[in-house]
Amino acid sequence: MYRVWNFLASYSLLLIIGAVIALIWANLDVIAPVAGQPHYWADTYHHFVEFVIWDHAPIGHPHDGHRTLTLHYLVNDVLMALFFAIAAKEVWEAVILEQGSLRGKKAATPLFATAGGMFGPIAVYLGLAMVMGSETYSAVANGWAIPTATDIAFSYLVGRLVFGAGHPAVRFLLLLAIADDAAGLIILAIFYPSGDLTPAWLLLSVGASLVAFFAFNSLPRKLDIGKQDRPNSTWVRKTLSFWPYAIAGCISWYGFMMSGLHPALGLLPIVPAIPHADRAFGLFAAAEEHLHDLLNAMEHALKYPVEVILFFFGLLNAGVEFSSMGAATWLVLAGLLIGKPVGIFIFGWIAARPLGLGIPEGMRIIDLVVIGCVAAIGFTVSLFVASVAFDAGPVQDAAKMGALFSFFAAVVSIIVGKVTKVEKQEL
Repeated sequence: MYRVWNFLASYSLLLIIGAVIALIWANLDVIAPVAGQPHYWADTYHHFVEFVIWDHAPIGHPHDGHRTLTLHYLVNDVLMALFFAIAAKEVWEAVILEQGSLRGKKAATPLFATAGGMFGPIAVYLGLAMVMGSETYSAVANGWAIPTATDIAFSYLVGRLVFGAGHPAVRFLLLLAIADDAAGLIILAIFYPSGDLTPAWLLLSVGASLVAFFAFNSLPRKLDIGKQDRPNSTWVRKTLSFWPYAIAGCISWYGFMMSGLHPALGLLPIVPAIPHADRAFGLFAAAEEHLHDLLNAMEHALKYPVEVILFFFGLLNAGVEFSSMGAATWLVLAGLLIGKPVGIFIFGWIAARPLGLGIPEGMRIIDLVVIGCVAAIGFTVSLFVASVAFDAGPVQDAAKMGALFSFFAAVVSIIVGKVTKVEKQEL
């Protein structure tokens, strides 16, 4: 467990601290009201979030014919690109490497279950919204993707607490969470553009990726064929280091911003261009620290900066007044706590039984329900999607509250695990 706790301390603890500070700050008007100013603390919080760093900037929120770089834009649209790049790196390894966890028959049932873990929440979210009436449906419909997310770090931790570190369901859950991340990145790119789409700008991102790959990765390796000391690849690695890919990343990010796609995904095209070892030991594996290829080295170098970025992400996005809870809050929670377990169970059962793909030895079909409950912890990505699905206002705040409350899925998971008589298996 020490590796998991270290990961949580690195990538999630600061995020939680930032979110807690934001919640307290946004609700200080109830805790410590200022006479004659009923929204004093909430206003100071929102002024902090929208603090203008640079008006008439080359990057930022477009309005009135120019762009404004705010603190919120800097964190959510610029710096969070590093977080999504790390997520994309894990997905890339799982898909491209010969022993990747999302390749072959072993990944078939988790992938089916992942599909259920997305269609289930969407059906529950939109179905209940329709029941609430056309006015509510129109107001909240764009948030359908919020409950599809799974927070990989927290779900992995809770999965180990419920099943034990050695249970095959933990591995199943991890595969599902990685696939869910991949699907989430695709959904963000396709369904949540940051502005009017101008696809031609994506040629800039694709071009940057191709130039980086062929000039600094593929070409040196070809020139080194038959040379054991690999002089060209070594020179590129030692002399140029990560700089060609950093520059290509900036160009790709700019292309995403100008194309109208969410710029937080702007580094994704560059990840496959970076030199990578022909093996990976998997998320949370201590052996990953001993891989010295450039992609892993860059991930390790980003570890501490991403900690700080996630703290500010929590601080700038979780400041929701408790009075803002509304229909979107309960729809997000219903999508996660009902749609996730039901969808994962149904699709997982179809894959394992009628399709004959099976499940890992030592797992029971009923364990799919528990896995679904664990996967209902949306938090980080759900919070991010809520911030882009709705304009700032009551609906966005209510949806964010639902994402924050998804932590209750951990308690539900433990209870369902007890009811279904999960037998813990330790390493």
